[in-house]
Amino acid sequence: MGLFFTDDEERFTSGLRKSGFPRYKEVLEASWKDFIKAGFLTLVFHIPLAAGLVYAVGSRSALAAILAGLLGGMIGGVGWACMVDLLLRRLRDDYADFWVSWKKSMRQNGRASLLPGAVQGLFRALIVFALALILWGAAPLSPATILLLAASTVLGTMLFTVWWPQVVLFEQKPLLQIKNAAFFCLFHFGELLGAAILQVAWWAVTFLFMPWTAFVVPILSVWYILFLSLHLIYPLLDADFRVEEQIDEKFPGRRGL
Repeated sequence: MGLFFTDDEERFTSGLRKSGFPRYKEVLEASWKDFIKAGFLTLVFHIPLAAGLVYAVGSRSALAAILAGLLGGMIGGVGWACMVDLLLRRLRDDYADFWVSWKKSMRQNGRASLLPGAVQGLFRALIVFALALILWGAAPLSPATILLLAASTVLGTMLFTVWWPQVVLFEQKPLLQIKNAAFFCLFHFGELLGAAILQVAWWAVTFLFMPWTAFVVPILSVWYILFLSLHLIYPLLDADFRVEEQIDEKFPGRRGL
């Protein structure tokens, strides 16, 4: 049985790859157990970041928030890279053993994930600290401030949604990856905007309804919304970055390595 639906048809079909909801269903039915494991491990990698942010907010220290974001983000980035790598493997029909894939990803992407992890960690830390400042403030926020914070959060999420796949798929300099991600967002602004809004809304609901949503976090919150976002934009990633074509060229007959 798959997640959120009944397994009422064959998992895989011959011929052309499915698209849309049938493809979403196919991949999720085949891999949801591995996705839950990947999400839980990613949470473990983010414990230092979470602990640092709790201390920063409790002490109202911007410096602590910045340090927690940078250092905790580097550690968390390793787990995030492994999770993104697993999601992309499944989206291109690589169903290798979970632990083999996870350990291989740590070896291949561990060092490359440090910088994007630090940047993403800092991005998250600044958002959390900004929200804390809003809660501490006595004066009501202006619409311009709310719009600026929301736009920054969505635009940053758009960039990271495209940056991470490049980290785990290609050996490129970070500046080139950021440049590619920025142009990709410009060329496919509508699709990336939708994927980013989904992610931001998912996390906003998760945090707003704490502690009632706490039980969902270890099971769904880390991997599911990212899987949904990557599912929506993967055809564009594959077309623009020639993902599967390059893998086939480098590893003939061994897609997914």
